Amino acid sequence: MSRQNTTSGLSGNQLKLCAIAAMALDHLAWTLWPGYAHKEWWILLIHIIGRLAAPVMWFMISEGYQYTHNFKKYLQRLFLFAFISHFAYNFCFGISMIPFRDSILNQTSVIWALFCAALALYVDDDSRRSFPLKQWQKIVLLVLLCVLAFPSDWSCFPVLCTLHIHKNRGNLEKQMLGMMLYISMYVIVWCLAIDVTYGLVQYGILIVWPFMHFYNGTRGNWRGMKWFFYFFYAGHLFLMGILRILLYGNVSTIVG
Repeated sequence: MSRQNTTSGLSGNQLKLCAIAAMALDHLAWTLWPGYAHKEWWILLIHIIGRLAAPVMWFMISEGYQYTHNFKKYLQRLFLFAFISHFAYNFCFGISMIPFRDSILNQTSVIWALFCAALALYVDDDSRRSFPLKQWQKIVLLVLLCVLAFPSDWSCFPVLCTLHIHKNRGNLEKQMLGMMLYISMYVIVWCLAIDVTYGLVQYGILIVWPFMHFYNGTRGNWRGMKWFFYFFYAGHLFLMGILRILLYGNVSTIVG
């Protein structure tokens, strides 16, 4: 999908604002009602709405990679906020700051997985790299990036889904079908190892379809959104962590 000169539809900035709202609502629900609330349908609905945030992030990583003029700076920005967001994310949900102390899952924020996803796009892109890679080398590197992303929020699926979105630019049907197939693996793990109901909630990423459909290919007028998004991400997690401690003390509010 190329940049278009149009004011109709949704800009990249507007997509990010939608993701911010869905994400903040979802994290607030985890903070106010920790664990898995099955009886309250409206809490489930909040978490379903919250599924909008992740696929928008994956989609915007593909867009950012496509249009950035300085991939090195783009990658540095992602890495910096992956580092900052690690502490904010773990503080928000009461997860140990020391990785793998209690689990191998949800050990850091999704920004780390997005950093790995951007690297995956670079590995797969022969036109941007200044050095050649054989197909087996690409596969090994992509598998390694999936392993590195595995302990983060959404596990390795930001890498897989972002790569699929990028390889199918301009074909929304293929993009959505691939995401749903990948997330089906995530759902199976949730259902078998964590919780069936909340495993099925992950299919809520389907609601991103109309948002991607109405994306007009423009960034939007405000150039500061790229910084606002990252600062908001870390900042709202920190505030949720304070709320968690005020309400429940130093306990974990998310499982799995």
